[in-house]
Amino acid sequence: MKDNQAKYPQLRFKGFTDSWEQRKLGEVATFLNGRAYKQDELLDSGKYKVLRVGNFYTNDSWYYSNMELGDKYYVDKGDLVYTWSATFGPHIWSGEKVIYHYHIWKVELSKFLDRNFTLQLLEADKARLLSSTNGSTMIHVTKGDMESKIVSIPNIDEQKQIGSFFKQLDNTITLHQRKLAKLKELKQGYLQKLFPKNGSKFPQLRFAGFADAWEQRKLGELFKPSRNKNNNDLYNQKDILAASLGTELIPKRTFFGLKSTKESVKNYRVVKHGDLIYTKSPIKGFPNGIVRTNKGNVGIVPSLYCVYQAQKEINTSIIQLYFEDKNRLDFYLFPLVNVGARNNVNITDLEFLEGIIKVPKSIEEQKKIVDFIEHFNKAITLHQRKLEKLQELKKGYLQKMFC
Repeated sequence: MKDNQAKYPQLRFKGFTDSWEQRKLGEVATFLNGRAYKQDELLDSGKYKVLRVGNFYTNDSWYYSNMELGDKYYVDKGDLVYTWSATFGPHIWSGEKVIYHYHIWKVELSKFLDRNFTLQLLEADKARLLSSTNGSTMIHVTKGDMESKIVSIPNIDEQKQIGSFFKQLDNTITLHQRKLAKLKELKQGYLQKLFPKNGSKFPQLRFAGFADAWEQRKLGELFKPSRNKNNNDLYNQKDILAASLGTELIPKRTFFGLKSTKESVKNYRVVKHGDLIYTKSPIKGFPNGIVRTNKGNVGIVPSLYCVYQAQKEINTSIIQLYFEDKNRLDFYLFPLVNVGARNNVNITDLEFLEGIIKVPKSIEEQKKIVDFIEHFNKAITLHQRKLEKLQELKKGYLQKMFC
């Protein structure tokens, strides 16, 4: 990289034209190691929470400590920290005073660095690391690596402008994340209340005009296995569909890291509009697989999937909604499945239909429920797209506003 390219960002705020200075990160910031704990030092309750890497991402459970340590072992609200083991990256701590664990560094800044700017400087560096490792987040970063890293920094006034800009952008992203999480939470709440709980034939919440008890039916009374295969080569790789944690089957050309060939898709199963599929393989949070309805065009799915056609008048989307609640899905599948090699579920097409479900007798009530939840699905999709656009926007700014 040429010197002038390294010292001047592609995009700048008006009024700033000076070159950026190159410094070793260890000259302008100090990375402090957290304390390593023995298991018997981590308590179920105590004076201080012990901040671990998982608490930044997915783990809401805490350990505690009553130890009184030196100031360098505590993180206060507003401190900059960096998780360096497993999932890595910078954070500004927003909670109460805590003790931080060994796999976290506290980053103390010299007068030459603004905190919000440094957060984004480290975010930009993280993005470069990820791009050089094909997106893997399992990267081990050493203290020596960080301290010897050459970074380009502008004067403190430009840093504050950049830091303030990204702080506002991060706040907007956080707001959209919260809105999205709230919509998903509301949807899950309705999925629980619009369907009867175990032992009941009446849901907690109903639309006006519907009062009959729901029917208890074997799934095999409503559906039969589809025998349609892609034997005549009507469909090819571009027609492959995949189930995801979203609410619809999506186009997908790659499975398990292997590209499908023209020959391999001959054995794929044809999925028509309204058909039901069961994946028989784990998807994040659903170890026994998921159930989805094909709401779109005809496509094909791997032979691993079970595909079913309705044999009675039913809104097939009501079945997907029934199984979108993880507790109902697990309760249904538990007596039917065995997990085999590669975590695939050992269950035949017919065995999956042996379980009992509850459905409304009325097609009109089925449609009311499906349409109501579909409004949430559309709102969730809209907010998800807005969030992804904001995240892409930030990614672009990180590339252009740092050098």
